[in-house]
Amino acid sequence: MTYEQEKIPQEFWQGIGQFNKQEFYKCHDTLEALWLEAGEPERTFYQGILQIAVGLYHAENENWRGSLMLLGEGISKLNYYQPSYFGINVDQLLIQSSELLKDLQQSGPEKIADFVRSLPNGKYPQILKLKD
Repeated sequence: MTYEQEKIPQEFWQGIGQFNKQEFYKCHDTLEALWLEAGEPERTFYQGILQIAVGLYHAENENWRGSLMLLGEGISKLNYYQPSYFGINVDQLLIQSSELLKDLQQSGPEKIADFVRSLPNGKYPQILKLKD
């Protein structure tokens, strides 16, 4: 285990599990507690994941504008952490989140309900660990 991996709090992995189960509000609560206490560079990393989770939560609640705004902000923050950080495949998360953002933009606010209903589970971004 590397020094970087040893620094990762258990709550971080709990939040990642919640994200991957599409429990975006729970993920927000879990990671927000870490974000509030963290220093840089972890603070901005947590915030980027948090913003993507909240953007997905907004999408599920048919808040098109809020979803676009938070997904975009989260993606922007995580760009700094490519290709990986904390054992997470940041590149893959950014690719998946950017594709979803693009599709959501194209759906428009009047079609967000249809977009969310038609979104297959596999289309939601997943936070993947790097292979050892």
